[in-house]
Amino acid sequence: MRVFSGIQSTGAKTIGNYIGAMRNYVRTQDEGDAYFCIVDLHSITVEYDPQDLHERTIDLAALLYAVGLDPDRCTLFLQSHVPAHAEAAWLLSAVTGFGQLGRMTQFKEKGEGREFVSAGLFTYPVLMAGDILLYQTNIVPIGDDQRQHLELARDVAQRFNSRFGELFTIPEGVYPEVGARVMDLQEPTKKMSTTASSEQGRVLILDPPDTIRKKFKTAVTDSGREIRYAPDEKPGVSNLIEILSVATERSIADVEGDYEGKGYGDLKGDVGEAVVELFHPVQERYAELRADEGELRRLLAVGAEKARETSAPTLREMYERMGFVAP
Repeated sequence: MRVFSGIQSTGAKTIGNYIGAMRNYVRTQDEGDAYFCIVDLHSITVEYDPQDLHERTIDLAALLYAVGLDPDRCTLFLQSHVPAHAEAAWLLSAVTGFGQLGRMTQFKEKGEGREFVSAGLFTYPVLMAGDILLYQTNIVPIGDDQRQHLELARDVAQRFNSRFGELFTIPEGVYPEVGARVMDLQEPTKKMSTTASSEQGRVLILDPPDTIRKKFKTAVTDSGREIRYAPDEKPGVSNLIEILSVATERSIADVEGDYEGKGYGDLKGDVGEAVVELFHPVQERYAELRADEGELRRLLAVGAEKARETSAPTLREMYERMGFVAP
């Protein structure tokens, strides 16, 4: 059983990143041979600052270890350290439809209103397909917002297999049962985002405790006073209930039952405290890890070596199946 997933290095990570992706990485690292990739090549498809990318990449490595990834139980590496990813993306572009890429929701959202839209943003899903397929991946722990990209990767794998012979494993997505889409605290009909959300609308994993409490206290709720889970009718309250459910590892029904006869202020305060408690050990561990950048780089180098060894046979087979002359 092969597990693979990737996460971008740009932008400070939110509670949405934790619930939608990182928590599932930790849970799936023992389900097979697990590979987790910091996809720094993906990070340059939109405008970015090179120094920021450099620092954020090391920050993210420390954070992933801090939330529970164990180098003895999984492989963590940087995408740019394994050239096979870029090569596979180019080869797979030959079996990816232009129309398919044009229908990608994230491309439309990220490109809308921009004076310059890079070709890299358009072909982003092909690189993601290469990331996954190189490792003959069985399961991909992934956030709900990446569902469409995974479906494209499956289509590309099937098209390649049909044209050049069976090679790729067809991956299956593993999505969070609760909290698949954490919403903006100030605009609860929109997904929480590092870039699109306001400062008060997003909660960062490394936010100080008092900042976390304040953000939840000022969260937008809904009309009425009843605290119940109804995402269409009460998106603000439902978002808070989901976050509290994840933070306390209790069912949504149990959380709802606790607030019968209580007000929104009670709920907001409790969510804030629960998230502070959830992230306290993560923040402490992160500070320890980030203080030793040399060790982080060593671990990433070890991970990259293993990733290169694992991906190389698939890449060689891709070239051979497609008719290239071996060197």
